[in-house]
Amino acid sequence: MKNSDNTTLVYSSETGRIRPDKRGAASRTPAAQPSDDQVRLRREVKGRGGGTVIVITGIPLEGTALKELAGALKKRCGCGGTIKNGALEIQGDHRELLVQELQNRGFRVKLAGG
Repeated sequence: MKNSDNTTLVYSSETGRIRPDKRGAASRTPAAQPSDDQVRLRREVKGRGGGTVIVITGIPLEGTALKELAGALKKRCGCGGTIKNGALEIQGDHRELLVQELQNRGFRVKLAGG
């Protein structure tokens, strides 16, 4: 079977399953937020095995400052979390607590999504 650049082979009896092409696949990471000095909190459940996660984007910090903020927020909520692609993920639905904590630290906070 010929494989041209504009088609993607899904299955072939010669080689079995073929891995999906990463070039054309849309990434699951959120697009970079516009720099409008707003920190956005988004609640996600889909694709997480039924668990709720609060994704915090638009934080104007990098490196160790972002790690320190993540550690402080996780301690304040008493839960786990991580940093992925510059966005903080906090386990559980702690939106109200996170909004107050981020506002106390001087960030402009906005609830995004549902």
